[in-house]
Amino acid sequence: MSFFGFFSKSDVNEGVNEFKNVSGAVLLDVRTRDEYACGHIENSINVPLDALHAVESKIKNRNTPVFVYCYSGARSGQATTLLKRMGYTDVRNIGGIASYRGKVVR
Repeated sequence: MSFFGFFSKSDVNEGVNEFKNVSGAVLLDVRTRDEYACGHIENSINVPLDALHAVESKIKNRNTPVFVYCYSGARSGQATTLLKRMGYTDVRNIGGIASYRGKVVR
């Protein structure tokens, strides 16, 4: 990764489109349960960052492609690092729902 690539932000819209095209992928929202209830991206599952260990009961296969988002991209960045430490091999931080232009489920 180049120096400037380090500062590039993920585009949640591109990430969601990629998620839709990857067979067996999981879209993971790591915001709080209240944030999730107020609106989330369709077909996502919620495992808050502070309870990320619970993801093991929802995503058993550690080779499953996991697309992670939060509100701004910060918590999803932390979650991506933690998931990789937990042994998940295909984890992508796609950014934050704050810039999402698609359908939000309430």
